[in-house]
Amino acid sequence: MSELRENKREKLFNLIEKNAVPILFLIICAVGIPFSGYSLNYLGQEIIVRIARNSFLIIALLIPIMAGMGLNFGMTLGAMAGQIGLIFITDWGIGGIPGMILAMIISTPISALLGWVCGKILNMAKGREMVTSYIIGFFINGVYQLIVLYGMGPVIKIGNPALVLPRGYGIRNTVNLIGIRRSMDSLLAVRIFGLSIPVLTLLVIAALCFFIIWFKKSKLGQDMRAVGQDMEVARAAGIRVEHTRIVSVVISTILAGYGMIIYLQNMGTLNTYNSHMQIGMFSIAALLVGGATVNRAGIGNVFLGVTLFHLMFIVSPMAGKNLIGQAQLGEYFRVFVSYGVITLALVLYEIRKRRARSKTGRLLAQDQADLKDVEV
Repeated sequence: MSELRENKREKLFNLIEKNAVPILFLIICAVGIPFSGYSLNYLGQEIIVRIARNSFLIIALLIPIMAGMGLNFGMTLGAMAGQIGLIFITDWGIGGIPGMILAMIISTPISALLGWVCGKILNMAKGREMVTSYIIGFFINGVYQLIVLYGMGPVIKIGNPALVLPRGYGIRNTVNLIGIRRSMDSLLAVRIFGLSIPVLTLLVIAALCFFIIWFKKSKLGQDMRAVGQDMEVARAAGIRVEHTRIVSVVISTILAGYGMIIYLQNMGTLNTYNSHMQIGMFSIAALLVGGATVNRAGIGNVFLGVTLFHLMFIVSPMAGKNLIGQAQLGEYFRVFVSYGVITLALVLYEIRKRRARSKTGRLLAQDQADLKDVEV
């Protein structure tokens, strides 16, 4: 009886440990919602908007995790490619769904090229992919700003004077995306119980989810999973390990470009030099809040993470204002939590990995001791 109780206690402890981050955010949201004073109808509408706005970007992170490359901080490369596509379609005056599709077409080769470069570099930094992709993002951001700030105008012709800085070259800090603003969200929107549901956007996200499920079962998906589990075993099985890793980064970068376009059509405004800066950090934080780890993530983690992470984003400023009279504290708190949750998730992952390694070592030592006893 005591052994059964001990097993239940151990299972409960393991369950809490594996889901420590989602449980922590559930507690934060449960405490913050009453203090915020927001109605459930308002919170429900905000969560629907944020699921439609952010889910595509977060799903783009799943494929590199499947290939054992961890959290792809380099997704900002795709976000920059998506922004370049939006600048061009705004200059050409193409709006609506055709404008979004054209922006995606423009972003695809740019994202593929940047993803290929990123994948090649990450193959030279095996075991340090996350920090390397983070630094690559900073480097490509410098190239992007050089092109947008100095190249667009004298080298890349921009005909719309509303886009160009008064000096005659360079794109303005803010680009009005009125031509595509909420064009996808509004096309098939329906109202249910007073909530506006962007059906077309959710259908596109659902299609991507089905693609991910199908992709995992495909030959390439199986190869990526094999590479993610053990590169040497995968190589011995005839899988082109380096090529497979590059393909995973390229697909993720292309999807991130599409996701950024969907994100910005919802916002209706492009902050030329800053929109992409935090998108990778917030997407990764949301995925980790959903219970994902560096080597394990699924579609369920995406939607749980979007809901909990953005629910905290919504309620924290008003909760801070009502508690201590300063909404700014809530702003600081949510930025602090964004970085803190990534740190916490990585620390817990490392603890579990070391514990598993220690347990494996003990089992091997026990097996060797048993073999010696048998020989004696």
